[in-house]
Amino acid sequence: MFSYLFTSTMLLLLPAVLLAGWAQLRVKSAFEQYSRVGTRQGVTADRVARMLLDRFGLTDVPVKRVAGQLTDHYDPRRKTLSLSDSVYGSASIAAIGVAAHEVGHAIQDGTGYAPLAIRNNIVPVVNIGSAMAMPLFFLGFFFGPGLMDIGILLFLGVVIFHLITLPVEFDASSRAVAVLGQTGALGSDELRGARSVLNAAAWTYVAATLMAVMQLVRLLALRNSRD
Repeated sequence: MFSYLFTSTMLLLLPAVLLAGWAQLRVKSAFEQYSRVGTRQGVTADRVARMLLDRFGLTDVPVKRVAGQLTDHYDPRRKTLSLSDSVYGSASIAAIGVAAHEVGHAIQDGTGYAPLAIRNNIVPVVNIGSAMAMPLFFLGFFFGPGLMDIGILLFLGVVIFHLITLPVEFDASSRAVAVLGQTGALGSDELRGARSVLNAAAWTYVAATLMAVMQLVRLLALRNSRD
């Protein structure tokens, strides 16, 4: 009976898995397409990032190079902006869009954007919860439903983290497109390409959130089967 319930609840994750696969393909396709299209100004992504940061008074935020592809990120703890090998030094529309998105996070941090601050503050708790939630939940099948309930509560924190991440990422992309247009770093036709790359990337966060939500629903279904 348990084996059947376990297998059937896995089907709940199927839509999220399919969406995640589609989102990854879309990101790869959009990035590769616009990585081949250079900007008219020919300014590299690292220099654009530096210019945008300085424009918003973030002169103390360094722009660094990090290994990998699409490993770009802004670290609010160290106040550093890192661009991947495929973005740093590239003058493509895709690279400029990605760099501006990370600048968007730096601007959020500099202006005290509440969702980003909340996300940063709960990261340590969420990391612990994500590591312990599933082991505790499945131990509950053998040692009592109390452990299952604790596992569900811990995983609820993971879901909340993903839900908070959505507005953070969408806002960063919105800021990126706006500032690229305002500064003239990209022309109106080039902005469409950057927006396409960032919109594709946004779907990966939507897919991750859906996966977390459906995993929570699955855990609740398994918990109810235990009664």
